[in-house]
Amino acid sequence: MAMADGSFRVEVEHDHLRKLANASPVQAVCELVWNSLDADASRVDIDVDHGELGMHSISVRDNGHGFTYEEARALFGKVGGSWKRHGANSRHRSRVLHGKEGKGRLKALALGRVADWIVRYRDEAGNLMGFKMTLVKDALVDVEISAPEPAEPVLGTGVEVTISELEKQFKSLETERAVPDLSSVFAIYLKNYQDAEILFDGERLDPEANIASSRTISLDPIEADGGTHPVVLEVIQWNSAPERSIFLCGKDGFPFARIAPKFHTKGYVFSAYLKSAYVDLLQERGAIDLAEMDPAMADAVDQASEAIQVHFKEASAAEARSEIERWKEERSYPYEAEPTTKVETAERQVFDILAITVNKHLSDFSQQSAKGRTFQMRMLRQAIERGPDELQTILTQVLDLPQKTMNEFAKLLEEADLANVISASKMVADRLSFLSGIEQLLYAPETRGLLKERSQLHRMIAEGNTWIFGEEFSLTVDDKGLTEVLRKHRSIIGDETIIDAPVKRIDGSVGVVDLMLSRSVPRNRPDEREHLVVELKRPSVVIGPKELTQVESYAFAIANDERFRDLDTRWVFWAVSNDIDEHARRRARQEGSPPGRVYKDGPIEIWVKAWSEVLSDAKFRMRFVQDKLKSNVDDDAALKYLKKTYAKYLDGIADDAAPEATSANVDAEDASKT
Repeated sequence: MAMADGSFRVEVEHDHLRKLANASPVQAVCELVWNSLDADASRVDIDVDHGELGMHSISVRDNGHGFTYEEARALFGKVGGSWKRHGANSRHRSRVLHGKEGKGRLKALALGRVADWIVRYRDEAGNLMGFKMTLVKDALVDVEISAPEPAEPVLGTGVEVTISELEKQFKSLETERAVPDLSSVFAIYLKNYQDAEILFDGERLDPEANIASSRTISLDPIEADGGTHPVVLEVIQWNSAPERSIFLCGKDGFPFARIAPKFHTKGYVFSAYLKSAYVDLLQERGAIDLAEMDPAMADAVDQASEAIQVHFKEASAAEARSEIERWKEERSYPYEAEPTTKVETAERQVFDILAITVNKHLSDFSQQSAKGRTFQMRMLRQAIERGPDELQTILTQVLDLPQKTMNEFAKLLEEADLANVISASKMVADRLSFLSGIEQLLYAPETRGLLKERSQLHRMIAEGNTWIFGEEFSLTVDDKGLTEVLRKHRSIIGDETIIDAPVKRIDGSVGVVDLMLSRSVPRNRPDEREHLVVELKRPSVVIGPKELTQVESYAFAIANDERFRDLDTRWVFWAVSNDIDEHARRRARQEGSPPGRVYKDGPIEIWVKAWSEVLSDAKFRMRFVQDKLKSNVDDDAALKYLKKTYAKYLDGIADDAAPEATSANVDAEDASKT
């Protein structure tokens, strides 16, 4: 007896049906695919039909066993009446079932206004039969169904769902986004059931090919409902994926709910699968959509989130160490020896952060030749040593990094006072090297006789190294006539002092000084000043009567000049060379005077200094500063700040930079694929 076309009503309130028909586009497609897989389909095709105006319809087609005409009323007539409730496994392939409530089919209407089912099945006699069903969003409680008819044998069993009159153009269902997204949803299923395949617009979902690495982590069990439910977290890092997700899965690993992580894993896209029988319980109760409000489930999600962050911090650290080792092997890394002090350690860690981040931001940096990378590495090191301003210039003008990244680097240096520590440490190291070099030039037999007074020794001191005589000195006049000394002196004490003629020595010639170093000594009145004039001699010159006479002539020229005779200014003159003869030594050991002073009269003092004394004093000052810097880094919060801030850029270069996992025991099951 032939059956006529007809319809039936869904036994549930219309408002409830409308809620069930809401879902994201990908979620709606996934529900239809799960129905196909639960029906033992070995192949599921998802196709998006495009017309002149864009997406026209979406279809999901499978070769599963379908469902009979008689089962249709039970499937669609009553929500919760799914045939899947009668067993935990599929009919023919004994697959674990994803859904048991029969709600998933209604998600199709989240995509469009009309959903049509074409169903083919075998009746009790083994005949291939088919019928059609239609659901319209405007009348959710009414299901139209056609009478069953014999179907073409070549078609075989299966179901095809077509959704038309789409709500809108779904960007998430464009191939380049949908394929990796759907792959993340069905990754565990396709790994467990390799007899199933899913295609999207003809492209086969192949999660295995998109996996960069995977890791299984055991979490604390969920204690709820008087029972203990083990929890396992599987983290898959993808080569590409549209978004990061945490899936709540049953114990068999099939996702029932999807959660957006509330944290960032910069540079990594992943899917995490939290597997537990407790999720199965929530699904059976119909409470899976409210899982995050369940206290036990919420705690498990928090624990999983922490474990995921630790996992990727460790992965980032491993990648960073590998990259740094590669730079060392190709000799582009600008440091050779291991750091020996806290200051050097701080500088090295800042450099590693900077270099790794630049490497991530700039593809050219990693792809260029080792020679080019060596040059840029040296620039980065110099920029760090010179402080945030220099670093900003390099990052902006040379490397063209994003402004946000540049600001973060400057903040990293400034907030911990690392800029001062690192640049000061570099300055001290350079100065100690300079002192050692000068010492060699002055005292080595092969160089001391060749070093000239002004053209060599003078220039080395004058060009940024006047600190050798004391940190309080700044270069004010360099190799100028004594007239210029007076003019410079005038600019300090007041422009009203007039200088209109050269100042002569006692013999009438114009005086020239090697270096004039000036310092201002605080006194009772702001117009009081103190100056230092240094007469440098080349190493081969021994200071004797002639040299003393020369420096005295400078001093007396100032003392006798009528324009400065009565000014409240103190002048200190030095004569410096490698050695001092007996005459000068006697002058420097006068009773009642400190060692080295050969003359004092009013505001004028003349001293004789050997280079050994000058260098010894300078070394003592530099080593004192160096020791103080080390002490400051040990006692200060600079390194603590660096390690605290480290994770923002590069976790784990320092052993204690990454936080430890407090609630996750990491299993040793790491399967990496690159």
